[in-house]
Amino acid sequence: MKKCIAVDLGAESGRVIVGNVSVIDIVYRFQNSPVKIKDNIFWDILSIFKEIKKGLKKAFEKYPGQIISIGIDAWGVDFGLLDKDGDLIGNPYHYRDSRTDCIMDEIFKVIQKEELYEETGIQLMQINSIFQLYSFYKDKREIFNNVKYFLTIPDLLNYWLTGIMANEYSIASTTQLFNPVNKNWSAKLLDKLGINKNIFLDKIIKPGTKIGKLLPSVSGEIAADSNVVVIAPACHDTGSAVAAVPHSGSKNYAYLSSGTWSLLGIETPEPVINEKSLKYNFTNEGAANGGIRLLKNIMGLWILQECKRTWDREGKIYTYNELMKMAEDNGPAGFKIDPDNPVFFKPGIIDNSMVDRIKEYCTNTKQIIPLSIAEITRGIIESLAEVYKKTIREIEEVSGKNIEVLYIIGGGCQNSLLCEITSKKLKVPVIAGPAEATAIGNILVQMISLGEIKSIEQGRKMIKESYEIKEYNL
Repeated sequence: MKKCIAVDLGAESGRVIVGNVSVIDIVYRFQNSPVKIKDNIFWDILSIFKEIKKGLKKAFEKYPGQIISIGIDAWGVDFGLLDKDGDLIGNPYHYRDSRTDCIMDEIFKVIQKEELYEETGIQLMQINSIFQLYSFYKDKREIFNNVKYFLTIPDLLNYWLTGIMANEYSIASTTQLFNPVNKNWSAKLLDKLGINKNIFLDKIIKPGTKIGKLLPSVSGEIAADSNVVVIAPACHDTGSAVAAVPHSGSKNYAYLSSGTWSLLGIETPEPVINEKSLKYNFTNEGAANGGIRLLKNIMGLWILQECKRTWDREGKIYTYNELMKMAEDNGPAGFKIDPDNPVFFKPGIIDNSMVDRIKEYCTNTKQIIPLSIAEITRGIIESLAEVYKKTIREIEEVSGKNIEVLYIIGGGCQNSLLCEITSKKLKVPVIAGPAEATAIGNILVQMISLGEIKSIEQGRKMIKESYEIKEYNL
C-alpha cells in the first residue's frame, strides 16, 4: 500500500510518522514545551511548525516517491487569531494559562450554563475555546478588532502548509462555539457574547477532506513530491485515536484514550444532550466518521507526569516502568485523590509541586499522608481507575447501554498496572492497544479519503491483526 504521513502533536511532544495503517515508522520526534512569559503561558507555535517541517523532510528523504499525503492532528481548544493578511496575531495561549481562571462566571452572567450546554453539548471547562476567546475579546479589545480569522492549532498548521484556510469538524467541536446538531458555528452564542461571527469560516469540512497541495515554498524546503496532498484527518487527536479502536463484534464498548488527559466515552450517531449528560458533565465531540464521541475529559497521567518532574529535580530519577514496578510492589495505597480537583490542574512549581499538593489534599481530607514515591504513584493510579469506574456507570445511565468491554488506547495502554486495576474495578475486560492509536487513526482516515481502505470498520480489523493488543480480564 502507499504511505501517508501523520503529524501527531501532543501537549508534551510531536511526532512525524509514516505508515499505511498496518505498519508505521516514527521518523522524527520533538519536544513541545510551553513558554512562560511573565504570568502567561504560550505555545511556541513557530518552533512547532519548524520542527514539523524538519520531520517531514526526514520522512521524504527516507521514503522517496512513496508518500502521497500528510495529515495533522493536535490537542483541542487552543487556537490562533489572524489578521486580514493571514498573519498570526501573537503566539497562541496555552489552555492551562491563568487568564481564564474566573472567566466562566463572567460568561454565565450573559449565557446560563444550561443554555450553553444545550447549544453545544460540550463539557463545561475553563480551558474551552469559548472562555479563552472571550477573555481575549474582553481584555484586548483593540487587538481583537483586527482579528479576521479564527483557526484551531491543526487548522493553522494546515494553512501554513497549503495556504488554504479550513475549519475541520472534529477539532471545531471542541471549542464550545459549535452546535453539534446543525454541525456549524453557533451564531446564537457569538451574538450574545458580542464576538464577530465572521472570523469563523463559513464551511466546516469533514474528516477525510483533501485540503490541497503543499505550497511551493514548503514542498521545496522539505523536498516533497509535487503531487503530495494535505488531508484533514480527524484533526482532534482524540478523534483520530478513537478511529483506531480495534473493536469488532456486537458487544457494547467504551474507549479510554489514555495519556496526559484521560478521555473516556462511547461512540454515538447523534449528540446526547439532556439533563443527565449535563449533570455528569459529558461532552459531545465530532468523530472521524461524522458521528459523535460522547465522553468525559478526566485529568489523566498529567498528575503523575508532574510528580515525576519534581522527583527528577530532586535527583530521584526513575523511568515510568520503574515507577509502576515500585507501585505494584507497594500494594494498595492508603489514600485517594480526586484527579479532577482544580488543585491538580496547574503545572507544578518548586514551592508548590504536585507532590506537595497531593500531600496537602490528603491533609485537608483527613487521610494518611503518603510519604514514599511508590505509594504516591500507586495512589494516583488507583484514583484514576476509581474515576473511570464512576464515569462508566454514568455513561451507562446516560446512554442506557451496559458497557461490556473497555478499550484503552494511547500511551497509557502500556501501563499494565493501570490496565489491571481498571479491569478489576470495572469488572469488565480491558483490551489495551495500540499505543500509537492517534497516528494510526490519522493515517486510516487519510487512506479512506484516498480510496485505499473502504471504511473505518475495515481499518479497525487491519489494526487488530497488525498490532500487539493485550487483554486484561478482571
